Amino acid sequence: MLPHVSRWLRLQIATAAWRPGSRMDRVVLSYGDSLLRSSDVALLDAPHWLNDNIIGFIFEFLASTLSPSTAERVALLSPEVSQFIKCCGDDAAEFLKPLDLPQKDLVLLPVNDNAGTVAGGSHWSLLAYLRSVREFLHYDSAPGTNAPHARLVAKNLNGLLDGNPRYREEEAPAQHNSYDCGMYVVCVAQALCEQYFRGCNNLNLQNITAQYVTQKRKEWKETIRGLGSQM
Repeated sequence: MLPHVSRWLRLQIATAAWRPGSRMDRVVLSYGDSLLRSSDVALLDAPHWLNDNIIGFIFEFLASTLSPSTAERVALLSPEVSQFIKCCGDDAAEFLKPLDLPQKDLVLLPVNDNAGTVAGGSHWSLLAYLRSVREFLHYDSAPGTNAPHARLVAKNLNGLLDGNPRYREEEAPAQHNSYDCGMYVVCVAQALCEQYFRGCNNLNLQNITAQYVTQKRKEWKETIRGLGSQM
């Protein structure tokens, strides 16, 4: 079971971003609640746009690498959960209670510009909730593109979180092509996890460059290959 989201909740909303694979699209990795097929892993080769399966796996993997004491303080929500929050309005709060989000110091949500409940969209960004400052920070590698969607997610979470958190567009590393938005989401999410719990007041994302993102595509593909060889 994931430390960041219950299997029960995933089952309630799984149809929001489910994508069937063909019979020839073989499973290459089953990791916790994540199931990756060869077509998913192929998206880590440029110039492809990451889907919800890859981002969900990376968030799950990042959560599993945290120390037990840190894992209790952070929630890395899957793309399905984030889309559910955006689409369900005030009703989302009731379903999210098992996640105990008000007690988390850091909550990370991948945001998609898809306005519906079926798989789709063309841009990813990252919304972070920092309990220490009662604030939502939105990191968008194409500034302004996902702001309406991130604001809606934040608005729908306000009823669950204490203190009516503020919302702010944060300066983020910028993508220089049309397909790396998802990679910037996972790179920024990893940096936030690493720095926030070291007590860094000023988060440094300057190392997340185009070259860094390209290298991370290769590293995540190797990570998946290594985990898959253990199946």
